[in-house]
Amino acid sequence: MLFQARTLTEMMDSQTVRVALPVPLPRLFDYLVPESIDALSAGDRVLVPFGSRELVGIVVQPDARSSLPRDALKSVGALLGPNEIPDELLNLLLWTVRYYASPIGELVTLGLPPALRRKQPFKLPAAEWLQLTEQGRESTFSRAPKRQSLQQALVARSPRSRSELLDEGVSAHLLRSMLQAGLIEPADRPASPARTGPELNEEQKSAVDAITESINRFTAYLLAGVTGSGKTEVYLQAARPLVQRGQQVLFLLPEIGLTTQTVRRIEQRLGQPAWIYHSDLSEGERLATWQAARSGRARVLIGTRSALFLPLKTAAMIVVDEEHDSSYKQFDGVRYNARDGAVMRARALDIPIVLGSATPALESVANADQGRYRLLELTKRVTDLALPQWRLEDTRGDHSEAGLTPALIERIRDRIDAGEQVLVYRNRRGYAPILMCNECGWQADCNHCSAHLTMHHSSRTLRCHHCGYVQALPSRCPSCHAPDLHAGGSGTERVEERLARLIPEAPLIRVDRDQVQQRDQFEKIIDQLSAGQPCIIIGTQMIAKGHHWPGIGLAIVLDADQSLFSADFRGPERLAQTLYQVSGRAGRARPGEFVLQTRQPDHPFIQRLMETDYLSSARWLLDERAAAGLPPVTALAMVRAEARQATQAQAFLKRIAADLATSQVQVSGPLPALLQRRAGYWRYQLWLTSASRADLMAVTQRLPEHISQGKAPSNLRWHIDVDPLEV
Repeated sequence: MLFQARTLTEMMDSQTVRVALPVPLPRLFDYLVPESIDALSAGDRVLVPFGSRELVGIVVQPDARSSLPRDALKSVGALLGPNEIPDELLNLLLWTVRYYASPIGELVTLGLPPALRRKQPFKLPAAEWLQLTEQGRESTFSRAPKRQSLQQALVARSPRSRSELLDEGVSAHLLRSMLQAGLIEPADRPASPARTGPELNEEQKSAVDAITESINRFTAYLLAGVTGSGKTEVYLQAARPLVQRGQQVLFLLPEIGLTTQTVRRIEQRLGQPAWIYHSDLSEGERLATWQAARSGRARVLIGTRSALFLPLKTAAMIVVDEEHDSSYKQFDGVRYNARDGAVMRARALDIPIVLGSATPALESVANADQGRYRLLELTKRVTDLALPQWRLEDTRGDHSEAGLTPALIERIRDRIDAGEQVLVYRNRRGYAPILMCNECGWQADCNHCSAHLTMHHSSRTLRCHHCGYVQALPSRCPSCHAPDLHAGGSGTERVEERLARLIPEAPLIRVDRDQVQQRDQFEKIIDQLSAGQPCIIIGTQMIAKGHHWPGIGLAIVLDADQSLFSADFRGPERLAQTLYQVSGRAGRARPGEFVLQTRQPDHPFIQRLMETDYLSSARWLLDERAAAGLPPVTALAMVRAEARQATQAQAFLKRIAADLATSQVQVSGPLPALLQRRAGYWRYQLWLTSASRADLMAVTQRLPEHISQGKAPSNLRWHIDVDPLEV
């Protein structure tokens, strides 16, 4: 009895902590701190029992008062990492999961690299760069000639790369034994002398001066510069003195494919090795960057959206390049927008942030017009060359295959003969978007989605680009057995085939997800195009943005009308961004030309795009959005549901709509999604809108718990999307 009484007394005195765990429940979990752990703090990484499992979690509230009896609480199993998540980053993670109406445990997934989400210690791969320790420098190896030889090599030049030492005959066993003996140690990749950049023009100087004036305080800059205006040089000039002082600069890029050229340039100009962070890296590579960022060793950090959540010890500036790009939006899990999260983080860190784009998002233009961001404009190219001349090609009544009219072929041939490159943009991969029977009207549709199957000629298959379903290409109509099947429309594969027949002398490079599936493939293509040899590049969104290929003299957009009449209210904005981005690839080293194909040459928006610049077009679209009560004038969130039976998803959303009938937000729906059926699931959505963002957030932040209490059917999937990009 005395033993039991003492245990209860100890339990009364023990600390209670509230922990976030990676489980799909909208709550934290209470645990006692055992005697073996002195105390726990917010941001600690801990191992805790959860049912029959052990999970890695993050302490969020270190001095919690639990509503449960203390004898009902389990104890923390182990402290894995003290203060693993700094306070500033923990606050950002909490804001992210709350704002985007996600389970709070998702902050574990956002805040920790995969290697730290498991209870087993992760062993980093062998270090690539090595240097002598103090013991290694002072030791004499008169009886160990191999160790002595390595010591001399590292005294002569240090650090040295492992691969270089192995090539010189040093054995892996020797390196391993000297590491274990504490004679050599891992080192960071050495810095190289920073290269002097080009002289800035007056607009660039003004932009750099404005940014450097706000060092050590928060200001959000929208750097709106036409393609080829030198936005990257502005980033680098502003970042250079910060990096030289040992501070950190975080560069966010929209896609992995854009990193190669940018990383090389940043390293050369800043004289520091760039630490890279994105989902395509190995777990060891991601952990190494995470740890280098947390320690402050990494001064230059470059990554995609997930790099937003790197721990930063001496952060001085954040750059978001191509800030309009939809790749900054996460489309599963926590549906956050890294651009908006970066602004929140810069505010919390009290440092400047630069959002750069030739075609800023309407939300960013609105923020600049309302004074939340400071607008910096670069209106001319650094080469002093004019922007490409725009030309409309009216394709009404034209029946040319793949949209390649005789006039267009002649333009392409002229540019190839002049030793230039030509870019042809077609935002459809595959050979044809539809296969149909001329006799009975049968169409090749996906059995699992509300979509046609795309024909892929080279692989002789029909593919669904939504669910991944694949079937062999039929030789006859499956319905009436007629042999006359017609491929309607065109994708990049068909454009490539047609150009190969019409201009056989021109090398062709196709860039789409079918052709380029690995990172190194895209890097080789970038290097090939950068060489400037005459060729025709056919591609999708992968070639539309962020690349500097000075050899391109002509850029073409085939069939631009799809976005013009899109059911998505963002369609015109995306069309404008695509046209300005694609046109901007041309004319960087010599006068360029841009051809826009359309069957709507008299459409008011097409005419506006032809006659004015992007910012003017964006403000025209903002006026249209305001008149229609659409974002960014109003705040928007969506509740989406999908189920095997359409009635289940509809009934689920109807219950939510009824529960919100008396709230401060306007509820519309249930409405079918644009792609109503995908991978066998019927998809519906509710629109939640409000003129007050605070009112909308008050509703969305309560919804996850409210829905969980309502016990949705087990075979139904749902999520909340705040500030959605796909509607």
